[in-house]
Formats: sequence, structure tokens, C-alpha cells
Amino acid sequence: MTVRIRDVGDRALLVELPGLDDVLGLAAALRAAPPDGVIDIVPATTTVLVTFSGRAAARAAAETIPRIRIAPDAARRGAAAVVIDTVYDGPDLRATAELLGLSTEALVAAHSGSDWIAAFGGFAPGFAYLTGGDPRLAVPRLSTPRTAVPAGSVAIAGGFSAVYPGESPGGWRLLGRTEARLWDTAREAPALIEPGASVRFRPIRDTATAGVSAETAGRAGSAGPGDGDAAGRPDAAAPALTIIDPGFLALVEDGGRPGRAAIGVTGSGALDRGALARANAAAGNPAHAAGIESLNGGITIEANAPIVVAVAGAPGPIERRGATDGSPAWEPAEAETSIPLAAGERLRLGAPETGLRRYLAVRGGILGRRELGSAAHDSLSGMGTPPLARGARLAIGAAGEGTAPETAPETSPGREPAPAPDGTEPHVLRYVPGPRDDWFAEASRSGFGAREWVATAQSNRIGVRLATANAEPPLERARDGELPTEGTVAGSIQIPPSGLPVLFLADRPVTGGYPVIGTVIDADLDRAAQVRPGERIRFQPVDPDRIAPLERGAGGARERPHAVPLTLEADGRRIGVTIPGALAAALDRLISEASADTAESTIAAFLEPIVRESLLASD
Repeated sequence: MTVRIRDVGDRALLVELPGLDDVLGLAAALRAAPPDGVIDIVPATTTVLVTFSGRAAARAAAETIPRIRIAPDAARRGAAAVVIDTVYDGPDLRATAELLGLSTEALVAAHSGSDWIAAFGGFAPGFAYLTGGDPRLAVPRLSTPRTAVPAGSVAIAGGFSAVYPGESPGGWRLLGRTEARLWDTAREAPALIEPGASVRFRPIRDTATAGVSAETAGRAGSAGPGDGDAAGRPDAAAPALTIIDPGFLALVEDGGRPGRAAIGVTGSGALDRGALARANAAAGNPAHAAGIESLNGGITIEANAPIVVAVAGAPGPIERRGATDGSPAWEPAEAETSIPLAAGERLRLGAPETGLRRYLAVRGGILGRRELGSAAHDSLSGMGTPPLARGARLAIGAAGEGTAPETAPETSPGREPAPAPDGTEPHVLRYVPGPRDDWFAEASRSGFGAREWVATAQSNRIGVRLATANAEPPLERARDGELPTEGTVAGSIQIPPSGLPVLFLADRPVTGGYPVIGTVIDADLDRAAQVRPGERIRFQPVDPDRIAPLERGAGGARERPHAVPLTLEADGRRIGVTIPGALAAALDRLISEASADTAESTIAAFLEPIVRESLLASD
């Protein structure tokens, strides 16, 4: 059996296999005996995407995966049959029928007359790729995806069928709609359609006649004690703060939900992970504790009880004011320091001077609505804590309580603030070419890193949509046809047929069907989170095994800082030290190369002389 492995950025591999049976077999084998450092395993049509905690783990797995013995039948298991009552009145029904040379009645009959099989999940929570339908229904995706597909839309594309579990972007052809609830975290099994299930679409005239079929009644109505019950957790504690003004958009974000991409759950969490970690450190929390992500500032909070807060991220004004009954004027406060607030005192964040997102941490961590282990708001699926509104009252946990992902990268991301250009230079984001750069014409592929792009106003937490700069043409493909659906990662630069890139961020779909010309490295994702609409981006190609720091002044980016402050604990004493930026970068590289078993000893050996010298100096 032929196996080909492609790099996806610096922390993931795309394994290409001959067919779906091999894909499911390899995915089952990897789940049964995962290589060191595995975070996610995402099977798709002819590929398995495997993401890792660091480059060293990915490089080691690239050597071992080709030697894995694959037993295709191990991945197939029985599951209950699911019947989906469907109203066939979709906006693409007539055009799709004409494309296929069928009447609309014949198209409906072909779609509903087949027993589909759920091959794998992906794209969004509860989204199942159904295969085995009438072969006449193999149609390409839309040339330009819709920015919003309604929940419950029944669709086909590329030989698959599916039901959109929630409103999301999408390029499939919409044939109809259903009232069936495809995803519900209050159920014991959140996904109505699980891999291996048999699915049949039953035509109905309107949703008033829809009902839950006998085959699915037991599963659709079963509620278990899972994470969905944690939605009421904030009510158990008195609210510690009130949102006076949420600003443009304020979201509760934490370390996210890594490790669940195979069921369509994206990582989500804070976009600028380093900024959240620095705010949490100043507030006295674990790095992944839930805080508030403020888009473009403007948020004002009021303490209902004594609390300690901290702010990090895009630079901008931070102001505090005493109790509202005859309080003094607003006074400035500093970023990345603990800021105590008494009951009745307020804190507000002004608009960023550069960058886009600011992070507000509260000692104890915010108790948002937890789903699948995280309070993070996922803008694609709607999971987690809803966007914060004026008057929202938030509770906090005990000191030290926070959300720590079950699986996390070996090194804390974003040890330095993401640099932002002053508007005269583009943001520079380093990327690893591929895995699908061979889908593009030579001029587009080789020139991709030399041209500039502009972030559009349609950008969000799902991705940064880019337009051409300097009147340059869109990217040109070298081949026709459709790319089979495969996994994506945060940092994937996906190119739809329009030729205009979309840079995926934390709330991206976990699978996609447009070729990815390159993948931004993990270390630069925080920088991407701070790109404003209208600002320019240039992508710089790098070798994933030889990633050099950005040069100061290279397109607005900056080299590692000259000095990095650290807080260390030794002999029961907490001391502050400052180390050169080059030394901090070397430490990052050592940790990323170390295994999980040796990382702690590596850090200790590296920092021992620094700690010893600092203790002597302080005595």
C-alpha cells in the first residue's frame, strides 16, 4: 500500500492513502496506539490529518506512520439507523437538477432513495459526511461558498451528502431542510449521526408533519449528565462582576477544546493565546483560565465584590474609576500587571492603538457556560458561553481554578506580544508551503510569498478573508476538479476557486474541500489574530525544521525582544529575572525539541545558572 506524508505547517502531517477503507483503518490504529504528542486525528476521504504538540513529535511520527499495519474493518462498527425528515425546497435544488440533467422530482427521488452511510465527521460539530448514495449525485461544490448556510440544510457535494447542524459558511449545494437536531451537548451522544450509521432521507411536504422516527427516538431524546449540565454552573456562585458596556464584541475564551476535531469540534479558545496567558499570569491564574476577549476595545466592567484583574494583548488605554457614587475621574492603569478593584469600582479598555484584540483576566477565572470541557465561545458552532451583553453578570472560580486543555502544546504559545506594524508595513506571517501548493500554477505558487494581501472586513474568528493588493490578480490553479475533503488546522491558507485566500483561525471548520497553498506556523498565529481589516499581510515561506526568527524591520515584523522578563520560583522564593531575547528563543527551541518526559529537566538545567546568579544578587 502506498502512503504519502505531507507537512501541514510545523505541527501536523497529512497522510495520503489509496481509499476510504485504508483511511478509517489507519485512523483506528492511531487512536488505539497514538504516537507521542498526538492532539487530533482527523480522517477524511483519502487522507488522515494528524496534529501534534510540537515539531519534534510530528517529525518522529512521520517515520513511524508508514510502518503501521492497517486493518480496515477495525474502524467499522454498527450504529442505529437514522431517518431524516426533509422538505425538498432548497435554493440550489432546481439548478442542481439542471446541472445533472434530471428533473427536480428525479433528483429528490435519487437523494431520498439511497441508504447513505456516515463515513466520518468534520467541518462542524454534528456534521457527518455521508457516502454510498446514488452515484449520479456527484456534483462539485459552489465556486464561491456562502457566508451563511442555515441550520438544518440538507446538501450534496463531491459525492457526499450531509446536514448542516448549525448556521455556518459552506459551499455545498442545498437541496432541502430538516428540523432534526443534529448536535446537542445535553444528549449522552451529542451527534445524532455517528460514524458508521445508516442514514435515509424521507421527503415530507412541510416541517409540521415531521416527527422523530422510531429508529432514532431513543437517541434523539436521551439526555445524559455530560458537560451540558455545567451550563448552570455560574449560578452556583455569586456574580463577581457586571458588564457595563461590552464594546464591539466581548467573548469568554479559554484554552479551548483541543483533541476533538474528529467529531467536528474545532479547538476554538483565545485567538491570541499568548495575550490570554500573560493576562492570566498577571492575575494569578493558570495560563488557560477563562478570560474575556475584547474585539477593538470599548469594554467596561464593574466589580460586584473585591476582585483582581489584568489586561494584555493589543496596546491601548486601560482606565479605572472608583465607586459610582461621587467617584473621582478615570485614572490610567498598566497592562500585564495585577489591578485590584473594590466593589463598585470600574475598569474600561479603550480602542487599541495597534492590533485588534485585548484580553481581560480575573483572578479565579470566569465561570462561563462549559461545553465539552471548555467555556470558550465557538463562533462557528455557537458552543460555550454566548457573547457578553450589556448587564451580563459573571461569576468567578476559586483562585487557581481555570480551564486547562486535556491536550496542549509542549510550549506555551506567544511568549512575547505579537508585534503590530504601524500601518506603513505589512504583517509578516511565516508559513510552510503545502500541503496542496501543487494545485496552483507555477507563477502563483512561487510568487505567493512575494506579494501582499489585504485583510477584508469579512474577517472574523473563523478566518481572515483576504483581497488582492496592488491590483494583482487572484491566484491561478494548475488543475481542474475538486479536492476531496480533508482536515485543516488553524493557520491553513485555503484558496477557493475565486483565487482569494482565507487564513483559518481558531474557530475554523475542521475539514474543508478547497486546496491549502500553505500553513502559517504555530508561533505566528497570535500575530495573525491581531491583524485589522484594511491592513496588509505578506506570507514568508519557511522550512518547518529550520524556522528562523523574523528580522527586525522585515515588513513590519520584529525580531525577538532584546530582553524577556520571567518570574521563577526557587527555594520557596519567587524572583523576577530578565534574560536576553536570544536566550529566550533558544529555550523555546530546546523545549520544543524535548520529549514530554525530559522537558522539565531541560528547563531546569537551562535556567539553573540564571536562578543561582539571581539569588546571590538578591542576598
